[in-house]
Amino acid sequence: MTGRAVVIGASGGIGGALADALEEEGVYDRVIRLARASEGDTHIDLEDEKSIAAAAERCAGAPAPSLVLVATGILNDGDLGPEKTMRDLDADWLARNFAVNTIGPALVAKHFLPAMPAKGRTVFAALSARVGSISDNRLGGWYGYRASKAALNMMIRTLAIEQQRRNDRSIVVGLHPGTVDTPLSRPFQRNVPSKQLFDAERAALQLLDVLDGLKPADSGHIFAWDGEEIAP
Repeated sequence: MTGRAVVIGASGGIGGALADALEEEGVYDRVIRLARASEGDTHIDLEDEKSIAAAAERCAGAPAPSLVLVATGILNDGDLGPEKTMRDLDADWLARNFAVNTIGPALVAKHFLPAMPAKGRTVFAALSARVGSISDNRLGGWYGYRASKAALNMMIRTLAIEQQRRNDRSIVVGLHPGTVDTPLSRPFQRNVPSKQLFDAERAALQLLDVLDGLKPADSGHIFAWDGEEIAP
C-alpha cells in the first residue's frame, strides 16, 4: 500500500471512474472521494477556498495522500458555452471559466501539496485540455476555455518547480483525457469520430496508465491520454 489517494470531482464522469479504478486496483490504503455535490466530510467547493482548506486538513492525517487527482472543470453552464467569436466574449463568463478551470485547481494545490509526503514518489495531477496549448491553436474560438486551461498549464509548471524543491521525487502534471462521453462534452460530440470518443471507464484507465509511467523529470508538463506530451 502506498498511502491514500484523493479524487476531487468524484461525482463527475471522469472523476467517478478514476476513483472506481483506483479502488479496484487496490494500490492505496484508501481512496477518498471529494465533490461539490457531496455533503459532510466529502464536500469540497473549488470556488470556496475555506472549503478547500478544510478538505485538505481532513485528508492530511496519516497516511498522507500520495496521489491527488483534480478531475474538475467547466465548459458550459446552461445557455453559456464556448465562445465562437470575439463578439461572444462576456466578462462574467470569462471570470467563471478562470474561477473553476484555473483558480480552483491552483488553490487545491496550495492546500493539498503541503499535506503530501516530503519524501518518496507523490503525484498531483489536474485535468487540462489540448485546446489549452497556445502553439496548437489553429482554429480560434473557445476563448474562455482555451485561456483558462492555458493558465492552468502555467500554474502546473510553476507549482511543479516549487514542489520539487520540497520533494525531489514529486510529480505535478496536467492530463488531457481526450473527448470523453460525459455531460460536459455531450453538446460537442457530433463531429468526434467514434473511435476517438471514450467512455469514462476507458478514459480513467488510460490516464492512470500515463501516470504510472511518469518520472520526476516529467513534472510540470502536460500529457495526453496516450502518453504524448502536449506542447505549451
